Amino acid sequence: MEGISIAKLLIVGALIVLLFGTNKLRSLGGDLGSAIKGFKKAMSEDDTSAKRTPAADEKPVEQVVHKD
Repeated sequence: MEGISIAKLLIVGALIVLLFGTNKLRSLGGDLGSAIKGFKKAMSEDDTSAKRTPAADEKPVEQVVHKD
């Protein structure tokens, strides 16, 4: 087996376009792109909100003194 060549990839791509059509593939690509953008936005918002807002329930830690 020689692996996957450029010619084989082009043939597979042409078959996919013939089976599904360009409109279906275009809408699928747009949906995938918007899903990735939404995921990245949610991840960045989660990181920035976690850094900015400390928990309101946090109290300073008191030192414990052990008596011997």
